[in-house]
Amino acid sequence: MRLAAVLAIFLTSLILSACAASSGPEDVLVAPPSQETTNSITRSNGPVPSAEVGNATLQVAQQQQALTWTEPDPRPQAFLPTAKTDSVPIPSEKPVALLMPTNPAISAAPQTRMQIHSRRFRDAKPINFGSSSPRKLAVHGVDVSRWQGEIDWEKLQAQGANFVYLKATDGGDHLDPMFKKNWRRAKEAGLKRGAYHFFYWCRTAGEQADWFIRNVPREAGALPPVIDVEWNGESSCKRRPSREHVLEKMQVFMDRLERYYGQRPIIYTAPDFYRDNLQGEFTNYPFWLRSVAAHPSKVYPGRKWLFWQYSGSGLTHGVEGRIDLNAFHGSEEEWHNWVAARSN
Repeated sequence: MRLAAVLAIFLTSLILSACAASSGPEDVLVAPPSQETTNSITRSNGPVPSAEVGNATLQVAQQQQALTWTEPDPRPQAFLPTAKTDSVPIPSEKPVALLMPTNPAISAAPQTRMQIHSRRFRDAKPINFGSSSPRKLAVHGVDVSRWQGEIDWEKLQAQGANFVYLKATDGGDHLDPMFKKNWRRAKEAGLKRGAYHFFYWCRTAGEQADWFIRNVPREAGALPPVIDVEWNGESSCKRRPSREHVLEKMQVFMDRLERYYGQRPIIYTAPDFYRDNLQGEFTNYPFWLRSVAAHPSKVYPGRKWLFWQYSGSGLTHGVEGRIDLNAFHGSEEEWHNWVAARSN
């Protein structure tokens, strides 16, 4: 009995010492820490903080995942937007018109509308336009050049000049000597103003566009630039290009200005030039028509127009001598909307 008891005690001691030296089943399942790193995760050299078991552990894990994930949301490719180009022509050049404002919140804010001054002009050679009198149009304005000399803009505005187009350039080397002063003073007086270029048929269109851009500021709120095309018997350039050449030169000039100023230019013209070159052309451009003896609908049948120059012999306070008188084709509300679209 004693021998059996001793053997049993000896065997028990051997088993207990072997168990103490081996690893438990939990330790077998735990892998050693990985030495790998990725671009988005940097291993810390310090100790890993401990966390409580349960919800706290889950929250820590979610926070670590949110902090270390820097790649784009791995959405399935089927849900990503795709550009469809089938059967849609790709324009050779980005459109210029309808430019989006850089800050929609600011441009969407209500703007103060300008006061509309009623027409009080007189005319040295008055014309009876009958039922289509320009007096029935709500918004009137003028166009000026060096020949009007010093202008009292406040008086001119009170007489009914709500807008003005200023002679800026002609050809590729002439700047109206009054342009810069008139540009500044008209704005100070509160008139909406724009600039026009007298096109010279003996210079390239590119030279003339560059000259205009060099001298006319690009400002928010300015009216669209104007290309003045007409036959001028007093000009030193007696050339009269073919219709095809006229249209080509005009297009080059207008494209250059539209890209720079972000507004489609307005075409100013007179009856004889229109008849020779522009009838049925440039239907997607706004027109400013000279018609001092009849309504534009009779002189330019079928042509839509934006401005009507109805007199070259206007008389008004603020200007010595005669001045060109013009009217906008629309109501006061339409004028405000048109101006607002050019204020961004």
